[in-house]
Amino acid sequence: MTGSLEAPPAPQASGEAPAAGGLKITEGPKIAALSCGKPVYLVVLLHGEGMSGQAVIDQALNWAPTMPKADFLAAEAPFPAADGNGRQWFETTDMTPEAINAGLARAAPLLDAFLDEMLAQRRLKDNHLALVGFSQGAMLALHVALRRAETMAAVVAFSGALHEPAAQLQAEIRARPDILMIHGEADEVVPFAAMTATKEALKAQGVPVKSMRRPGLGHEMDDDGVIAAGDFLTALVVHKPAAKADDHDHDHDHDHDHH
Repeated sequence: MTGSLEAPPAPQASGEAPAAGGLKITEGPKIAALSCGKPVYLVVLLHGEGMSGQAVIDQALNWAPTMPKADFLAAEAPFPAADGNGRQWFETTDMTPEAINAGLARAAPLLDAFLDEMLAQRRLKDNHLALVGFSQGAMLALHVALRRAETMAAVVAFSGALHEPAAQLQAEIRARPDILMIHGEADEVVPFAAMTATKEALKAQGVPVKSMRRPGLGHEMDDDGVIAAGDFLTALVVHKPAAKADDHDHDHDHDHDHH
């Protein structure tokens, strides 16, 4: 069953007013926990600009077998894409840092409220939640995860980056979840250098972040990245105590050949 959540009527704690016009983030396709019981974990997937939830939920088919107690839910963005094909998380006429940050600030309260509702339905807390995003969805996942009142289990960002000033991040950061950034070195939309700059900014704020570079890959997801994301989610969401005890080297870049 699909559902929707209206923008919250009251201003958010960050001082940003909620998005106007009755915008909604809707539940898209999902994969219910394979264990057939009450889900113990929730993985929310955020698609890219001009896409839909179906484009990302298919990736979760690779992850469900090792996370049988997790619900996988694709959210649908509130705005129609500029060309009329698919949806987008925020409206931008350009890709300047100012425009991106303004769009994220408008979308963040909607996603926060949506996550709160989805967790409440399952009686779960943030430490049983993970976000996976691609492109715009990755930007929004990072933005929101770092500002939640409670720390979620993990974030996987495909082909995304943050563009906010270091002072803004330092002032607004409230949570430091484990993050994996997966990025193509030939990305023509969000340059690879933007990912590495984001990684360094997050490390400076004490965020446990790792990255995986994909040589020759453009603005897309590939099989190796999807497999690595599944391993990361399984380790950090399902087996987090063991993963934490291992004390990962978060400075390590994983280099794999593109297949």
